[in-house]
Amino acid sequence: MIQKNIQLDNQGRLKHLLTLEGLTRQMIIDILDAAESFTSVAGQAVKKVPLLRGKTIVNLFFEDSTRTLTTFELAAKRLSADVLKINVRTSATSKGESLLDMLRNLEAMHCDMFVVRHAESGAAHFIASHVAPHISVINAGDGRHAHPTQALLDMFTIRKHKGEFAPLTVAIVGDIMHSRVARSQIHALTTLGVSEVRVVAPNSLIPTAVNTLGVHVYHDLSEGLHNADVVIMLRLQKERMQGANLPSEHEYFQRYGLIPEKMALAKPNAIVMHPGPINRGVEMSSEVADGPQSVILEQVSNGIAVRMAVMSLVLGRPLEGTMT
Repeated sequence: MIQKNIQLDNQGRLKHLLTLEGLTRQMIIDILDAAESFTSVAGQAVKKVPLLRGKTIVNLFFEDSTRTLTTFELAAKRLSADVLKINVRTSATSKGESLLDMLRNLEAMHCDMFVVRHAESGAAHFIASHVAPHISVINAGDGRHAHPTQALLDMFTIRKHKGEFAPLTVAIVGDIMHSRVARSQIHALTTLGVSEVRVVAPNSLIPTAVNTLGVHVYHDLSEGLHNADVVIMLRLQKERMQGANLPSEHEYFQRYGLIPEKMALAKPNAIVMHPGPINRGVEMSSEVADGPQSVILEQVSNGIAVRMAVMSLVLGRPLEGTMT
């Protein structure tokens, strides 16, 4: 079990962001509101604000992810921070130096934040438990456990299109079992008080005891999509599956792939989301991915503002006057 209170300082403010589990509704709303204040930065002639000038942020990516790494780097640079990317595959850790030794060396360089992506669940928590007191850690995805900033940018995108969370029915479709994104989305959606969260997948891709998370389980895509306000498609996590009992990709698409005819079962103004990258012809058709109800590219853009907000809040800088 991941300890949650390590995320908060003595005043109850965010020091690290490792998971959304245990955060209050108001904490999540505060992050979304802060992100809103940063959305205009992209339209400025100089796409920078001085909030984190003089701070050094290190991207520690032990697992590849172009989209997440790029948006974190852009977010840090737009806050005027200095950014360092460590290529862990060629770093000293691959030559036998321990992870803690590497952290101590980075701390000696007077860094302020580590953004961590790792294939092992709990890795970000382990690092946060061992860093110097002045350093903050943001989890950019760890194993099957959590991906809090992805879920936050998803919530930001939903709020942009739907306003209030309370009336919404949200269907999360696909590989629930291996998805850290799905877990973080469920925690966020239930904390924000949506009317219903549905998970839709074959039985082999539904984790045990998922009902304890406050969701309704569907195995039939048509039933799961009926009258949904938001449809979140997940990527098949092939690299995390070990002996999963799955049909062929063609059969999976026939049963669980999102096509216009299936999308028509959701509400007419429903939106379609996907954390990316999309396996077209497996999780959804190009007609849906590129269609008028898709907000997938908006999710990518919103990720920058959300990650700017998280970095600012975690490093404890005030948000007033950010645009001046």
